[in-house]
Amino acid sequence: MAVHRFCLEDLRATPWRNGGGTTREVVSMPVGAGFDTFDWRVSVATIAADGPFSAFPGIDRTIMLLDGDGVRLRSASPVGSLDHLLDRTLVPYTFSGDAPIDCTLLGGQSTDFNLMVRRGRGSGLVTVHRACGEVSAEAGLLLAVGGGVDVGQDGSVERMPAGAGRWWDASATFDIGVFEADAVLAVVTWSRQT
Repeated sequence: MAVHRFCLEDLRATPWRNGGGTTREVVSMPVGAGFDTFDWRVSVATIAADGPFSAFPGIDRTIMLLDGDGVRLRSASPVGSLDHLLDRTLVPYTFSGDAPIDCTLLGGQSTDFNLMVRRGRGSGLVTVHRACGEVSAEAGLLLAVGGGVDVGQDGSVERMPAGAGRWWDASATFDIGVFEADAVLAVVTWSRQT
């Protein structure tokens, strides 16, 4: 089992094809998988303009506002309609990637956290932790938001500052310790479908 550390500011921002924002891919599993072959994928996106989201048939998506005024997500597709205000930070919202989505900014640019999971390969969940505890999963990701968080594993403890995190690709357990003021831990847990 390997644990991989990352810092959001070190990840390359890739412009969207429609020019409406950028995406920083954190991890795509299995490693090196493209859009047609990943089991699960985590990214952080900056939305700078109104416009469409790409449709991802067969993918379940969870989006969570990290910073900014937020967006309105709408779709009137026969595949699945929705009308959702993503205007509260750190509240995960899950929807089908099958339908095309129109996105409208509610103010200035917004930054969001995204999990995409391919149906039939596994299930993923985004949760938010604000207190000490334990995180255990077959695979997943931790991201410190707004402040530092102590993360322990196998007897060693390390402070993850805001914007830092780690992801893993085999069963692991982490002890979540002291939170700095305003710190929050975004957690992705993923398990293979059996």
